[in-house]
Amino acid sequence: MRIRLGISPCPNDTFAFHGILERRVDMRGLEVETELVDVQQLNDGLFADRYDIAKASFHAALLLADRYVVLAAGSALGFGVGPLLVSAGNGAAPGPDARVLCPGETTTGTLLYRCIHPDGGRIGHTVFSEIGPAVLRGDADLGVLIHEGRLTYERDGLTLVEDLGASFEQMADAPIPLGGILASTHLPDGVAETFVAVLRDSIAYGWANRDETLATIRRYAQEMEEEVIWPYVALYVNEHTIDLGTDGARALEVLERTAREAGVVPQATALRIVG
Repeated sequence: MRIRLGISPCPNDTFAFHGILERRVDMRGLEVETELVDVQQLNDGLFADRYDIAKASFHAALLLADRYVVLAAGSALGFGVGPLLVSAGNGAAPGPDARVLCPGETTTGTLLYRCIHPDGGRIGHTVFSEIGPAVLRGDADLGVLIHEGRLTYERDGLTLVEDLGASFEQMADAPIPLGGILASTHLPDGVAETFVAVLRDSIAYGWANRDETLATIRRYAQEMEEEVIWPYVALYVNEHTIDLGTDGARALEVLERTAREAGVVPQATALRIVG
């Protein structure tokens, strides 16, 4: 069975998928053709049916719930891992006149900002890695940082305005679900479950072979130092990455309800977890 797979080049994904990318684990009869692109491009690709299985923001997952299921392995979810709202240290704050730069229309970072600050200003979008520099240049008043930007913003000269993930966690009493692996409902029976087993093996292989896995991480995130890479991986590859579990399922239910109540997600289709 040939699978069109899409993942991001971020260290948590390249760590989790190293065993698959390098064929270090039993693929259980699956042939995987992988594309590594930015999370918003992954979201767009799923809307366009470009992938059979792909990493996606849970914002996009909510909009695609009638066409894709969420795999129980591979998610980025937890406490203290959410997006950060930053400024250039000039006292900027969310409001109707604020210029806010977000990492993509269907990213969870954008979803959270819109849910927490429904009158938060004029929202623009760019690739996540360009948000910090744009805020420092004055091209935007505020920026929503995801991925490694949340670990390096102080070093880069930015000031924390709000931890959007912590705001959601306090409001929802649940861990923040950022992104997960989606599988098309058109896949033959059993394929999604088989992929979950392969991915869990790949994650285990990554932890058992850190030096080898580091080479793959650096190939796609060359700007990151090793002292940033491993804290980043430990932050986003956790027990929920192995299995969403009941806490993960509850977090997704809360995110869906919050987004629906805020009018950000128009449909009420519930996410389905497989594997």
